Amino acid sequence: MLIAKVIGTTVSTIKDEKIVGRKLLIVRQTDEKGEPFGKPFVAIDTVNAGVGDLVLTASGSSARQTAITKDRPVDAVIMAMIDSLEVDGVVTYTKG
Repeated sequence: MLIAKVIGTTVSTIKDEKIVGRKLLIVRQTDEKGEPFGKPFVAIDTVNAGVGDLVLTASGSSARQTAITKDRPVDAVIMAMIDSLEVDGVVTYTKG
């Protein structure tokens, strides 16, 4: 799993029928403080996340393990929204 921040949305009117009706969000991996780094990527949203949310993502075959993504052509999924992060006893991120 990776910590990522939702940085944008993707609109696709023509896509595989197995992902029709699914929200595609642009996310970017973050560090433990929620600071983005690396290349953005697109993930299927299963938790109604939005721009600015810190989320947990899975990729590869793990991305196809949720009820929504099972047996679908998906390489990345947003499977949880993060409320807070605590590292070495210090809260590094709190939603809101």
